[in-house]
Formats: sequence, C-alpha cells, structure tokens
Amino acid sequence: MLGNMMEGPLLISGLIEHAVATNPNSEIVSRRCETDHTGSSIHRYTMKDAAKRSKQIANALINLGAKPSDRIATLAWNNYRHFELYFGVSGIGSVLHTINPRLFPEQLVYIINHAEDRWIFVDLTFVPLLEAIQDQISGVEGFIILADANNMPDTSLKNAVCYEELIDQSSDELEWPTFDENTAAALCYTSGTTGNPKGVLYSHRSTLIHALSEISREALGISSLSCILPVVPMFHVNAWGVPYAGAMTGSKLVFPGPGMDGASLWELIDAEKPDLLLGVPTVWLMLLNHMDEIGKTLDSVKNVVVGGSAAPYSMIKKFDEDHDAFLVHAWGMTEMSPLGTSNVATAAMNNMTKEERYRLQQKQGRPVFGVQMKIVDDNGDPRPHDGIAYGRLLVRGPWIISQYYKNDDMSSFENGWLDTGDVATIDPANYLTIVDRSKDVIKSGGEWISSIDLENAAVGHPELVEACVIGVAHEKWDERPLLLAIRKPDSNVTAEDVKQFLDDKIAKFWMPDDVIFVDSLPHTATGKLLKIDLRKEYQDYLLKA
Repeated sequence: MLGNMMEGPLLISGLIEHAVATNPNSEIVSRRCETDHTGSSIHRYTMKDAAKRSKQIANALINLGAKPSDRIATLAWNNYRHFELYFGVSGIGSVLHTINPRLFPEQLVYIINHAEDRWIFVDLTFVPLLEAIQDQISGVEGFIILADANNMPDTSLKNAVCYEELIDQSSDELEWPTFDENTAAALCYTSGTTGNPKGVLYSHRSTLIHALSEISREALGISSLSCILPVVPMFHVNAWGVPYAGAMTGSKLVFPGPGMDGASLWELIDAEKPDLLLGVPTVWLMLLNHMDEIGKTLDSVKNVVVGGSAAPYSMIKKFDEDHDAFLVHAWGMTEMSPLGTSNVATAAMNNMTKEERYRLQQKQGRPVFGVQMKIVDDNGDPRPHDGIAYGRLLVRGPWIISQYYKNDDMSSFENGWLDTGDVATIDPANYLTIVDRSKDVIKSGGEWISSIDLENAAVGHPELVEACVIGVAHEKWDERPLLLAIRKPDSNVTAEDVKQFLDDKIAKFWMPDDVIFVDSLPHTATGKLLKIDLRKEYQDYLLKA
C-alpha cells in the first residue's frame, strides 16, 4: 500500500523561489575582484536581487543556445555573481561545472574537455589561466567575464562577453522549467594526487536532500538567524553546499572573494559579524596568527567548521580559549556532496573537562542522518566499532555517488558502498576518527602509525608552521616515520627540540626517526598535503643515513 501524498520534484530552482518568498531581504555581502566608483571592493544586495539576476542569467544562457544537460563552467571566487550562477545554470536544466583554478594547466585542460563545457564564466583573476590554454579547449564556444563594462580586461579570449552587459540585456521574467529531480545539476572533479581528476555528477534531488540534512543542528545548524562566512571555495564541492543551505534558510551570506588571507578575512568578520565560519585548517591558521598580531578576538564567531584535513589539538584549544569559538570537525568527500560526519557540541560534552572535550573534538564526528558508514578489513569483513580497530572506511547514502562521471572504473565501489580510501576507527558512540589515507598510513614492524595524528601533534609546537609525515624505507622495521617541518620565521628550533616536545604526546614507537626542516611543502589543489613526490624523494633517506 502506498501513501496518499502529493509528488513534486526536488529542484534547485525551488530553493531560490523559496528564498524570495520567505526571506527576500536576507543580505548577501561579497568582496569583488574589482572596485566600484568609491574605491570599495565590497558589494551587497539581497536574496531578492540575487533571484532576479539568476533569472536574467538563465534567460541569457537560453538565448546563447544553452540546453538541458549542457555543461556550463565557472572559474570564479566566492561572490554574488557565482551565487547567481548556482541557480541560473542548474535552474534551466543545464549542469553547473565549478572548476578549481588551483589545478595544474594540464588538469584544467583535461577536465574542461572531459566535461565538454560549452561556456565558461570566469572571474578577472583567472582570465590569464584560460588565455594560456584556450587553444587546447576548442570545444568551448565562449567566455563570459564576471565584470562590468568598466572593468572588462583587454583579453585574447575568443568570443569574450561581459557578464553585466549580458545581465542588462536579459529579461528577469522566467518560469523555471520542471523536470525529473534526478536530472544532473552540478559537476565537480576530484583533485586526486595520481591520474586524471574524476568527475562527480550531482543531481537536483541529491543536492536538496544534502542541504536539508546540512541545516540540521546536528550537522551545521544553519538557520535564518545565521550569518555565514564560507571561506571554503565555491569551486570546492560547491562550498560544502552552503549556497544551497543559505537559500533554503535565508541566512545572511558573506563571501570573501579573492581575500583569503587573515587580514582580509578579519576585515569582513569585523564588519559583518558572522557567527559561522567554514574552511580548511590552513586558512584558520592564517586567521589565528593575524588575530594574535593585532590583539583582537573573534567576538561574533560561535562555530568554526573545519574540513578538508584534520584540525590539530592546538587549533581547537586556541579557538576556544582565545576566541570562545567552538571548532566543529566535519568530514566528507567530493564524492559525498560532501558532508558525511559532524562533531557538534553535545550535552555529554558539558560534563567533560576541557581537556576531554578537546580530545573528543579531534575526532571527525558522527554520521549525519542519511549517511551510513562501516569499517572493514582487506577481505571486506566488518571490523568492530570499538574505537581501536582500524579498517577501510566504506559509506553509502542518497547524496553519495554510485559511479564516476563518464568512467567505467568501478574499483572504488563494493556491493553498493563507496570505498573512501581512508583508514578509520569508529568508537562505540559512533564517532569517526580518520586514521590516515590508506596510501599514507605507515606500517612499522607490523604496527600502524597515523601520519595525520603525528602531524597534528607536531604542528602543536609553537615554533612550527606546518608539518608533514611520510613513511620511508627502513632495513629492520620496513617503514619508519620521517617528519618534514616548516619553522616560523626567525625560529631556531632543532630536531631534538621537536622530538622532546613530542615525547609525552605520542607512543614511543611513533617517534620520527628524523626531523627535516624545509622552506615549503607541496599541496593538492584543495590544500591537502601532497605526499607522493615526497615519498619518492626521501624513500631511501634512512637507508643512506
């Protein structure tokens, strides 16, 4: 027997229509690449304005010949124009393809051609990137530059169009089309460290269900009372779904544009008073250092969501003790839209000491409703959820991919589950801890050493900026940890100083065999440590010692 409920498709256009009907005056504040006639780079308008312009750009795309399922790309910062495209492109049934500008040129060429993008919307900052590769992306029909006529660059891009002129020439009258909710809505590519990036194709249905889960207090707790500063880029898993959740709830949105440094972020925080920040640990480290330099506190900020890589204990403690802000560890993947777990404050934490709570906050949290997860051994047999046993982490849920875009490789999928490539533990309270990427875990004399935990312990040293741990060959123990670290400017900290600092923080057999100080460390396009080349470079380091 079926229920007697109405049916209607879950579509992204419904989000912006709801925003206009319910929260038309919610503010959207952006830092732009260009300045206005007063010299300010700050732009502000309302959700109602955004909805109107979303329809205008939708009409403009239709006039350019865009059809359902056409891939329309963006190469842009977090700003109001990018926000408009989230709805204007997907709303007409085309697919929004957000491109990560931090990829290598050959990767940009690959994904643009693989996606078969017809048009690319590009911020001023990234015009040179496209000029350099345009002869290799011949399938692209034209480039729409996100600027007004006064700021249009002198560009070699063929068929370059001004975004604001396109908006001005287009009607804001549009009845959003209705279609199957399983229609593709957005496309993102993973920033894998080996091989070509893989495409992840989201549907309207998966995007809306993800947003519904995200606004829950047990996930990100976004509401109409929220003022959100998403520093996580809109080209990185759709800014973790925040643009959709913002439209769903009518929260105030503050977009940082190209200003990702500590001083620029503080300027927006000071002016707009966000209570929720979202970003990766490297961004928050810059912000915290800037706050130390100017002697100010983040008074408006209540929660800081950290994803992308693990936040160290020292960061959790500093946000709490210096700024009275709670660090919410979250975990997910491009393949998961991305939210999988969230470590929000709970009633149980109220009865813990600060030390106990900080330790718990280091975990990646519990799965949000809609996500199932399990850990298994190499044979696929379940491992216990005791917080001790390690296993390969598998996930499934309604916003998790079932296969990659235009890719027949199904090696990451097992009986309806996605193998995340992570090694993890799950404790009896269902808290997830990512131990390591399966390729990064160090196997020393039959024991496992988590490079992530060791890095986080090391970066707690007050004179270290960043740390990276890799496993290198050892004639007795097969592999041993090697710590590569960046000192703070003018620091004279030694390898022995670092080891002494680690002595009471890690198991004895985890102690790095050596500490090497470097000027920089390589990162992926999403800010994660890129270890593949380091492992090759230092593979025989201990054997030669």
